[in-house]
Amino acid sequence: MTQNEDWRQQVYDRYVSSGQAPAAQTGEQLFKSRAPYINWIIENHLPSDKSVRIVDLGCGHGTYLYFLGKHGYANVSGMDVSREQVEQAHQLGLTNVEQADLLPYLEQSPDASIDIFLMIDILEHLDRPTLFRVLNEVYRVLRPEGRLIGHVPNAAGIFGARVRYSDITHELAFTDRSIQQITRTIGFANVDVFEEAPLRYSAKSTIRRLLWDIGTIPFRLLNLAEMGSYHAILSSNLLFNAQKT
Repeated sequence: MTQNEDWRQQVYDRYVSSGQAPAAQTGEQLFKSRAPYINWIIENHLPSDKSVRIVDLGCGHGTYLYFLGKHGYANVSGMDVSREQVEQAHQLGLTNVEQADLLPYLEQSPDASIDIFLMIDILEHLDRPTLFRVLNEVYRVLRPEGRLIGHVPNAAGIFGARVRYSDITHELAFTDRSIQQITRTIGFANVDVFEEAPLRYSAKSTIRRLLWDIGTIPFRLLNLAEMGSYHAILSSNLLFNAQKT
């Protein structure tokens, strides 16, 4: 890390105490609010084979690792650059988390050794040259037909700028087209991009989903008028699933 990037490590070292990442005493307290969404990702985007090798890049305090374990996935691990978040993961019993820099971690990984990479809220922290170096390494390390599942700020979202500028370390935001462009340039195929409409799992969430479905109609009509398509990904973030050929 160069002297000009020391500020970034300073931020990551205090990612929890600065309030950017949550802190709590137990896993259930820390992870409860995200349970419906993460369970939906696991149930809809991960293979049924529980023996697959999964690595969560930039795993933070291990939210996804926690729920993967609950679903019976045993061959999982994670890494993060933030000392505080790795320490918190260990305190929560997630000993399969290590502190490391992203690019060196990937460069030291063997070819075709991982089935699934998770990159949840990670790519937006990278500048363009680093983004391509990281994704090329991800592609190399994935096994044939392996998958990269990512979550990034949506520049075309109604409130997308809020997410883009919510963290001083964010460098980029994306759209469905730019995600397709980047991943296909690297070599991925079967790239699917998804809007994050509110999930229905309770009375309150059902109301939120109804408000979303109705409230986004004017924006979709404007997109139809300007772009010729009613389809638009309007959520603040988007999810993508890219498969290696």
